[in-house]
Amino acid sequence: MATAKTSVTPKDTTKNLDFHIKNVQLGNRKFENIYQSLTRMILGENQKMEKVTVNGRYTYDFKVFRHGSKHIIGMYDEINSFVSFVKDAAEGGSSKEMAFILIGEPGNGKTFFIDHLSSLYRNFIAQPENRRYTFRFVDLDKIGGYGRITQIESQTYEDPMILAMNLYEAKEDNIKALSVSGFKDRQIDELYKNYRPLGSCTYYILNQIRNYCNDDVEKMKEFIELSSVPVSESRGTITGKYAAKDKITSSAADLLGEESITRLLHITETDHPYRFDLRRGALARVAGGGIHFADEIFKNKRDLVQVYLGVIQNRTIEMEGYKWPLDTLVVATSNNSEFGRFLDEKEQAPIVDRCRLTYMSHNTNYKLQQELTFYAIGNRDKTTFTNEKLHIDPNLNYAVSVSVVLTRMPASDKLTPVEMMKLSAGEVAGEKSIKTLSEVISDLNSDPDITKRFGQKGLGHRNLGRALQVLLERSETQEGKCMYAGDVFKAMETVVLDYVQDSNDRTKYFNDIRVAKELYRKNVMTTIFNAYMDEPNAVEKDVMNYVNMIIGVDAKNLGPDKIWTYQDQQTGKLVPLKIDETFINSVEERLGLKNDEQKQSFRTTVTKIYGQKMIKDPSYNFMDNNDLVKAVTDVRLKSDISGAGSLVGALANRTNEENQKLYGRMIDTMVKKLGYCNTCAEKTIEYFCTHDDSN
Repeated sequence: MATAKTSVTPKDTTKNLDFHIKNVQLGNRKFENIYQSLTRMILGENQKMEKVTVNGRYTYDFKVFRHGSKHIIGMYDEINSFVSFVKDAAEGGSSKEMAFILIGEPGNGKTFFIDHLSSLYRNFIAQPENRRYTFRFVDLDKIGGYGRITQIESQTYEDPMILAMNLYEAKEDNIKALSVSGFKDRQIDELYKNYRPLGSCTYYILNQIRNYCNDDVEKMKEFIELSSVPVSESRGTITGKYAAKDKITSSAADLLGEESITRLLHITETDHPYRFDLRRGALARVAGGGIHFADEIFKNKRDLVQVYLGVIQNRTIEMEGYKWPLDTLVVATSNNSEFGRFLDEKEQAPIVDRCRLTYMSHNTNYKLQQELTFYAIGNRDKTTFTNEKLHIDPNLNYAVSVSVVLTRMPASDKLTPVEMMKLSAGEVAGEKSIKTLSEVISDLNSDPDITKRFGQKGLGHRNLGRALQVLLERSETQEGKCMYAGDVFKAMETVVLDYVQDSNDRTKYFNDIRVAKELYRKNVMTTIFNAYMDEPNAVEKDVMNYVNMIIGVDAKNLGPDKIWTYQDQQTGKLVPLKIDETFINSVEERLGLKNDEQKQSFRTTVTKIYGQKMIKDPSYNFMDNNDLVKAVTDVRLKSDISGAGSLVGALANRTNEENQKLYGRMIDTMVKKLGYCNTCAEKTIEYFCTHDDSN
């Protein structure tokens, strides 16, 4: 009688420790700490870095942060600080024993920055070539003492190479084993730069296996099985977050873990470190090369802050004398007031000493703010309460963005808020230069009071969102089926009234909103002129005609017919232009230039700007120079229809057929060519016809 053969399922060799070691040696898998991984993610071969000018000085822009549907906008200084911090830590500098903390007002993007960083890192680690690996001990029933527990995974997601460097009791034996595996001396030196001992429970179990196998390392490896570290936002592995709680519900166990009653029912040894369940805490889940985010770190009760001090300084989880080394980047946030209260308690100085503090300002570039405002408005189609399509006024984004950015501009004797705003966006601000802005920022940033520094105070992103909510709930918005830009200023004032506590701040913000409305009126003037001319870029063309005329008026090849031919920077084609000195003088009179000396000085300035801007941006059109745009608009309105006042009269008084036709034609142009709907087109014309808030 034949006996049936029993088949033994062979173990997966890819889960074998030797397989992993060989792949690390060949460069197919990585063994690096969190800082090295982040440095590679930000500055790796496929990533780009470019030099940019921000507020008059050079800095760097790291393109990895600028990808995705909702990427980081601005934050140049903060990103530079973070990259420098991470790179220093990767190279063994003092940063590796510190935490990185962002401090600033609520709603300025601190949490958004860290959440986006975490998302980037998860995507980076999820790529096969960047995967992180850990190990578990299997077949523990053979060595006894674990009840129904047959497998135990490294609680802190230790890297298999850490195990390989601790497999033998003597360091020399581990180095010899790595050398036999194919590692060169230089490679081994690099490996040992990231050496750390095994965690308490891992070491304890490995020692039991060693005794069971009589120091036979090959037999010991049979108890070791490898797996990849799970990349899970919801489980808090690789990237985890701990938000400050109230004093009653928060506990050190939330960070470190605690003794597990369930494990004690299975483990016979009373002094076994595995009785502590570290995964109950947030830190162990990111200990294998992860990012731990402590949201509002200084709102935690003091004993939790002390826990953070130990973790940051020693990079270990410690419980009852047992230690588990960590490979974790600790990043945190705090608002100014909470941090100020924390500093008042002088005995808490050691934690601050262990942190790289970066004071995050609000965004002060209104062009970048328009991108942030787009985030707040949302990219989905909006509808009314009755589920009808809700139109968005093409001027809404500009009106909101300028309003909030102006509130962030501090008082200065050298620059007005509008000049600061324009220079921050890289625009022209009359005769004021970017150098003046740099001096103002330098003076402000030397103030020990953080709230007085450039961009540190003002309406944040949440307040911007509230203003849009107030605008949405207005009956005028719902009935008109349009988010009309002219109504947003009232919404902004409501938000300031309800959410800004300091009376001095309220007064400043109300004034800033008034100035923003004046800028909005200038935009309306441009829209009206474009609509009147039935041409979307009518004002832009006339502004550039003025610029080209003042360049060509002194040209040597200018004939008696006053025709000057120039090369269009965008198309490269030769364009003939008749120089109209009456038009030039009219524009300059509107600008308040009375004599030839003033006019020549202004022309020289414009010509200089033209030369500088065209080198970098051939599409530059001088539309950021509000005074010049307004002057050209006024002159054209005057020459075409005997002044803006006549247009106001024609649009306001539509009793005769001619005025009604003009009104209808302009509405038609605004709707079909300029992106307006009937509601915001009519309201914009109505606003143009009023003079109650025009300056």
